[in-house]
Amino acid sequence: MLFVRDVMTTNVVTVSSNTSLADARRIIDAHRIRRIPVVDRGKLVGIVTRDALDKAGPSKLTTFSIHELSYLLGTLTVKDSMVRDVVTISPGATVEQAIALSQSKKVGALVVVEDDRVVGITTTNDFFYKIMNPLLGIGKPGTRIDVHDCGEAAKIGEVLSIIGKYGHHILNMFMMSHPDTGFADFMIHLDTADPSKVMAELKARGFEVHETPR
Repeated sequence: MLFVRDVMTTNVVTVSSNTSLADARRIIDAHRIRRIPVVDRGKLVGIVTRDALDKAGPSKLTTFSIHELSYLLGTLTVKDSMVRDVVTISPGATVEQAIALSQSKKVGALVVVEDDRVVGITTTNDFFYKIMNPLLGIGKPGTRIDVHDCGEAAKIGEVLSIIGKYGHHILNMFMMSHPDTGFADFMIHLDTADPSKVMAELKARGFEVHETPR
């Protein structure tokens, strides 16, 4: 089981609420990040995003000259653009809980808080790169086969037995409901570029199986 602490980014870059918008943008650009938690005296008080900084200045300052604009961008602070209702999560929460929370709140990042202290941040990219990529075997060699209607334990055992018979290793596997039938498909990523013998025996035993693109 994976927990938030396993996928979160630590050493989080933060700013205070009195940081100027110009300075906040420079920090975001320097660290190549999209959002920064806002912390005052060790307490999380908000979060500010690159998009919010992009929208804040021009929309409010369009009637000013370029010199006035530059001056005011240096005096407006993060407090004017930050979101105060920050969605947080504990480092001990599971990644399933984190994904469900981010989806229900429709946010792209969760600030990880422990004992009222910011200890990390986890984003949609973390979920993809650290969870989905390994699960789907992205970047790994081999072949994925899809065994249709294979949600029963006996069927799964038979499929694994056949794979073992030919000496192949399983890099990852998962179940997915077929969009048309609703039955469980057994997706298996094998360490071979040629699963033809395994597929032939599966078909001979009555399984519907095909190779899927990776």
